[in-house]
Amino acid sequence: MRFEPRRNTSASPRIRRLRVAGGALCAAVLAATLVTGCGQDSGDETSSATSEAAKVLPNQSGSASGSPSATAQLTEEQTERKELLSAVKITFDKAATTAVGEVSGGKLTDLDLEGLDDKDDASGSPSPSGSATGDMSASPSGSASPSGMGSASPSGSGSASPSGTSTSPKWIAQVVETDGTAHKVTIDAVSGAVISSAPEAGQSDADKTKLADELSKATQTPQQAAKAAMAKQPGWVTSADLGENSSQVLVWKVDVVSKDWNKTTFDVDAAKGTITNEQADND
Repeated sequence: MRFEPRRNTSASPRIRRLRVAGGALCAAVLAATLVTGCGQDSGDETSSATSEAAKVLPNQSGSASGSPSATAQLTEEQTERKELLSAVKITFDKAATTAVGEVSGGKLTDLDLEGLDDKDDASGSPSPSGSATGDMSASPSGSASPSGMGSASPSGSGSASPSGTSTSPKWIAQVVETDGTAHKVTIDAVSGAVISSAPEAGQSDADKTKLADELSKATQTPQQAAKAAMAKQPGWVTSADLGENSSQVLVWKVDVVSKDWNKTTFDVDAAKGTITNEQADND
């Protein structure tokens, strides 16, 4: 019997190594292909989603510029108050001290910042009886110039100071002597200079008697009344006026302009110092 040599069907070591290397290479290529494909698909999906969202959502930005500005929201009255008070340098307290210093032994019964909420009073001057004519006003608290008082004219001079100007805002004060004689004192609200000081013209004996009587009953000073009003509504005191309210109670009517440029009028009992009424003017 003839025996054929048996064919060796197993691969040689070299061939096996080649096969393993080739398989690894194919696996690496396949993996790279899959990763690349996934990344491309993800990018396409994200781009598509973004494009669709842009069709639905309005174009928005983080800026608040689209909202109306604070100036645009102010009323005409608020704008006028802001412009006038921004120019004032002499506070209510400083103006009150200067006015009283012009009349020996006198007391303040009325102090008003001319041109602020006084449409019914073209001159801005207080009436001889001590009651306010039109709305009264005062200067921004804390904005006074330290040198403002130094330019006031000497007490009782009655003469206009050369530093006063016709265009500057002015304080109009009424200072009353113990016998009821009223004096009108005009003060430059920027420099603090006394522009003029003189007795009120046309006072009757009845006017003097009424003023003297009110002064004797008013135990609270205008500065104390202003402080009480400011405790309730911080801001700028723009007026203080001594007179009777609708119930015939002697009060200081004090106007305060708040930081939003609205005005509130307070009735402060002139004997007790308590607030009996308040009225906001948000125009």
